Amino acid sequence: MVLPKMKNFEGLVSIEISDAKGSNVGALASEILDPSLSWKDIEWLKSITKLPILIKGVLTCEDAIKAMEVGVSGIIVSNHGARQLDYVPATISALEEVVQAVGGRVPVLRDGGVRRGTDVFKALALGAQAVLVGRPVVFGLAAMGEQGVRRVIEMLKDEFEITMALSGCPRVKDISRSHVRTERDRLQSML
Repeated sequence: MVLPKMKNFEGLVSIEISDAKGSNVGALASEILDPSLSWKDIEWLKSITKLPILIKGVLTCEDAIKAMEVGVSGIIVSNHGARQLDYVPATISALEEVVQAVGGRVPVLRDGGVRRGTDVFKALALGAQAVLVGRPVVFGLAAMGEQGVRRVIEMLKDEFEITMALSGCPRVKDISRSHVRTERDRLQSML
């Protein structure tokens, strides 16, 4: 089998496949991901810093509750770009469950899938306090450097403001759950 060259792994690992162990990319992942990490590590982190600890990768109410129990300062709803595990839910689908579990006790941010101002609006309507924007910023940087990043942020802001206006929301605090419909809403309406 001929595999494409992976520039991000060049010089670090071979992608040759060995029938005995699989690919060396899998071996690299095993080396850099620590399976011993646990919720107890949050306590250790809190002991060595005064900075707020936000936990990223929360997709369920159970994990959100556990994160609050160990004392995080905020939760980032993220599926890590869905690169770590196939079939994880989209962050917009998991957001409301996490927000409800948290009940306003810590901020909830949405990471992933933010490409347009309407995505920002939906996240806020479902209870996120903010969104994190990654790929569009990187694409803007790659295309036009600093000016590309500025343009991406400007486009998101403009689209967000248009969405607010079309939804009858003169202020961010006017955005509410009633402004969006989800798959869950559709299924409940069929009952």
